[in-house]
Amino acid sequence: MEHLASESSGVYTLTTRSILVTVEPEFLEDQSEPDEHRFVWAYHVHIENQGNETVQLKSRYWHITDEMGNVQEVSGAGVIGEQPRLGPGEHFEYTSGTPLGTPSGIMKGHYVMEAATGDVFEAEIPAFSLDSPYRPQQLH
Repeated sequence: MEHLASESSGVYTLTTRSILVTVEPEFLEDQSEPDEHRFVWAYHVHIENQGNETVQLKSRYWHITDEMGNVQEVSGAGVIGEQPRLGPGEHFEYTSGTPLGTPSGIMKGHYVMEAATGDVFEAEIPAFSLDSPYRPQQLH
């Protein structure tokens, strides 16, 4: 199975079986309350079908880890209430968000995709970092 991952200036990409997933996280200062241990991020996702078969996004799975190692798992049908069908060359974009109780963390996951042939596979979501300006600096 093909997996190509890269990260460039806060934009993370990963290709699985010709499905390119790009994620761009953004810290939301105006929705965060550091004194209350509430840090909020938005993440913009772009899913592009670079293959020659039509696929449908059936469900999602997220694995979210805060800087203390606490894990939250989220799964469900579709994304933002939709199960987009993508023909060859088509794409779908959406923005969602997540709160954490720490100033940083990491998210990763996958989408369950179904090809027109009935074949079901996972399109990996690249691991991406959730960093806020409140994250303590490490001295080495």
